[in-house]
Amino acid sequence: MNEKLGNSEAFANSKAFGNSEVFANSEAFLNSEASWIPRVSSASDLELIKRRYEVSRARYSKRILVCAGTGCVANGSLEVYSRFRDELKLRTDGGQSGRDDTGVCLRSDISGCHGFCQMGPLVRVEPDGILYTRVSASDVPEILEATIEGRVVERLLYVNPRTGERHIKEDEIPFYRHQKRVTLADCGRINPEDIREYIAVGGYKALTLALAMSQDDVCSIVEASGLRGRGGGGFPTGKKWRFAKKAPGDQKYVVCNGDEGDPGAFMDRSLMEGDPHRVLEGMMIAGYAIGASKGFVYVRAEYPLAVRRIRKAIKDAKAAGLLGERILGSDFSFDVEVREGAGAFVCGEETALLASIEGRRGMPRPRPPFPAQEGLFGCPTLINNVETLGAIAPIILNGADWFRGLGVPNSPGTKTFALTGEVVNTGLIEVPMGTTLKHIIFDIGGGIRNDRRFKAVQIGGPSGGCLTEEHLDLPLDYDSLAAVGAMVGSGGLVVMNEDTCIVEVARFFMNFTQNESCGKCVLCREGTKRMLQILERIVHNKGKEEDLELLEELAKAVKAGSLCGLGKTAPNPVLTTLKYFKDEYLAHVRDKRCPAGVCEGFKAFRIDPDKCKGCGRCARSCPVSAISGKIKSPFAIDQEKCVKCGVCQSECKFDAVLEVA
Repeated sequence: MNEKLGNSEAFANSKAFGNSEVFANSEAFLNSEASWIPRVSSASDLELIKRRYEVSRARYSKRILVCAGTGCVANGSLEVYSRFRDELKLRTDGGQSGRDDTGVCLRSDISGCHGFCQMGPLVRVEPDGILYTRVSASDVPEILEATIEGRVVERLLYVNPRTGERHIKEDEIPFYRHQKRVTLADCGRINPEDIREYIAVGGYKALTLALAMSQDDVCSIVEASGLRGRGGGGFPTGKKWRFAKKAPGDQKYVVCNGDEGDPGAFMDRSLMEGDPHRVLEGMMIAGYAIGASKGFVYVRAEYPLAVRRIRKAIKDAKAAGLLGERILGSDFSFDVEVREGAGAFVCGEETALLASIEGRRGMPRPRPPFPAQEGLFGCPTLINNVETLGAIAPIILNGADWFRGLGVPNSPGTKTFALTGEVVNTGLIEVPMGTTLKHIIFDIGGGIRNDRRFKAVQIGGPSGGCLTEEHLDLPLDYDSLAAVGAMVGSGGLVVMNEDTCIVEVARFFMNFTQNESCGKCVLCREGTKRMLQILERIVHNKGKEEDLELLEELAKAVKAGSLCGLGKTAPNPVLTTLKYFKDEYLAHVRDKRCPAGVCEGFKAFRIDPDKCKGCGRCARSCPVSAISGKIKSPFAIDQEKCVKCGVCQSECKFDAVLEVA
């Protein structure tokens, strides 16, 4: 077989390709419709496609990948990609690739999210690993010229704001250098809309290995790996699979939970956009392991690009025979459908998600029975989130011991985080579990922006907790975070500096969870509403010291008595901020001041009589008639009537209206 694979003509004419003329030509194969490949009926067919694609792509000495993740697309990356294609048509024989008259053969493609979203649009030149940042369509000719001539465009390289050093290669940039990418290994390196590229990097090989094992053996490998659910709670994945496998029933389902709703979180979205076949492969292995024949990918409708790419991946996998009946010549049959959610945060909870798929209102139900026993349409159902399923193929390929070698004993493997807020480098990262906050914020994130002081980080979104400077050396794993009242959650990290008001942060997250409460249980529906009212009183300078005791009491009651995970975790931001920032709450209610100077309720406006010309412009513009005075004499503001809108300050032409804390 190796001799055949080493010969392009013999390989193209092998039976696996039906003597197709398209596959007899390397360039024709590479530029053919990405969704069209021969039907795959065995592991050897996959290897043939992999090798044929490698042979075809080897004729191109340089490949230019334009990031087409949501962040870069929003910044114009598709215009950049279109310009690359147009320029290549002018310079070569047409299409998205070809040989320049210098002899350098180029090709352009899109890729998924690179992670470094704030520096987008990103352009990567392979095989050199050169990364260009903030590329515009007008930069394309210069990049092409430099690529052909074997040099780099200096002005488009990443500049380290701390040292001023320019980094040519992606893996030299501190943001990437300090990461360990497993689940995201191929995001940003392959075209997510081309199934052949996924196969070329070993895609679906894990499925062939799993199908050669017994269902019990597959479950055992996942159990032995120690993989815990990456969607929030960290329940052992292998144990969940085992429950679903043992549950009686002729019909079973696998559900991929892509309902990522945390503010600032985009881990699942990026994986679905950048490597959709990896998610599908994880679902298929799970389906085989538990005896399921049907899968659903539940994605919120606010992720249109993820929805489109997942649907295309399903279509291409079906066309290749990798989804459907008797997959890879086995007795295993499996199909997948996409269901779009309406964006309700509560639908991230398993039972609410199932209700939504069934066409009912997304509301949680009491457990037991658990979904693994009685789930979708009353049948045993396995629910894993996107990132959890994305880790399955690497575990099958590399083994449970390899996975356990990453992370820490009680939380093996890696975890993706969305690093946002007041940090120099924001974006999507992946690190071993157990990595400290300090390493993430200061080594990967580059520290706090504008040389401000670190104050806190909200981890786990509205369900998580607020951690302080004393927690910077805390390892990020499920048990360590739980011990301090926080949680990994889906993986959102919002970094705050000294100018952030912690009470306002708590109010923001409580407002979010209160709005997202489905209202089914009284404690969540009414408790979160009362907590929000107290927090709003505090930030509007109407709070009392006894409010803090009531707030904590309510938080504990909501946490203990709510039906689902939304209500049980909604008080976390309040409880952790009360615990670690009690002084800041006391400053609001006792000293009547906001230490950060953020809360509008503590601001006041006064008129400087020495600067006031008595024109009356401020009085005429005041919406509540809080300003009085005589023309050509200094005016004054009635603080009882003032709503602190600031209109008077913006209207004054003499800078006489001053804002005081």
